[in-house]
Amino acid sequence: MRKSMLGFSEKKAKNEKITMVSAYDYHSAKILDVCDIDIILVGDSLAMVVLGMQDTLSVTMDEMLIFTKAVSRGAKKAFILADMPFMSYQSSDYDAISNASRFIKESHANGVKLEGGKEVFSKIKLISQAGIPVVAHLGLTPQSINTLGGYKVQGRDLHSAQKIIDDAKIIQDAGASMLVLECIPLKLAQKISSILSIPTIGIGSGKYCDGQVLVYHDLLGLNQDFKAKFVKHFDDFNPKVAVERYIHEVKNGIFPSQEYSFDFLDEELLDKLY
Repeated sequence: MRKSMLGFSEKKAKNEKITMVSAYDYHSAKILDVCDIDIILVGDSLAMVVLGMQDTLSVTMDEMLIFTKAVSRGAKKAFILADMPFMSYQSSDYDAISNASRFIKESHANGVKLEGGKEVFSKIKLISQAGIPVVAHLGLTPQSINTLGGYKVQGRDLHSAQKIIDDAKIIQDAGASMLVLECIPLKLAQKISSILSIPTIGIGSGKYCDGQVLVYHDLLGLNQDFKAKFVKHFDDFNPKVAVERYIHEVKNGIFPSQEYSFDFLDEELLDKLY
């Protein structure tokens, strides 16, 4: 039986960790499914990881649909989540619902992910009201890399930390089913996870999120060009062993440890956030 957002909400209520991996092809999806991964994210990160682009901005809807179809064929139990690529939803509400529906109808995804806070409120509301689960994404949002000025930890000062909290509340009110928090201080992620009723998934945001996500190629150590602080290599040779170790460590609170987290928020600043 296909895993669902209802089941992930129940996991949060029971304090059981949710496991997610970004993967892009049929065989990787099969391995992840055998290992009983909860969610496979067909991320727009495939632009860099698979297609060799310098960022995530150039990947197209048609390319995302091709890779999502491949993953959907390979996984029969995992929830298939598709990243909506740059400018597939920002331009208008019509584009947002039209492209989200393409992922569901053409590639058999189970939900879509998009970046942003209050500026995408109407998009999240419209897509979720159409019966399509929406996962939001705050913190380091790669599609806004030209505005952010690089791949940097977000939410390090009072103003930016409060904005992430405010946006998290807004996207929940809009109807988002889940929230990815990327590269924010672990105590800020902890606070957001405690405030929201929807599950949070961390990447570079510490152990207090309701789940974790890593890129398949990263947890296997296949990407030798760059290794972010929050990436842990679980096995260089056997994908199934690596994925099983990753799932075990996430579920048991072993990963991410302090070594793979950012702790830039002092207690005095944390107390001022609401």
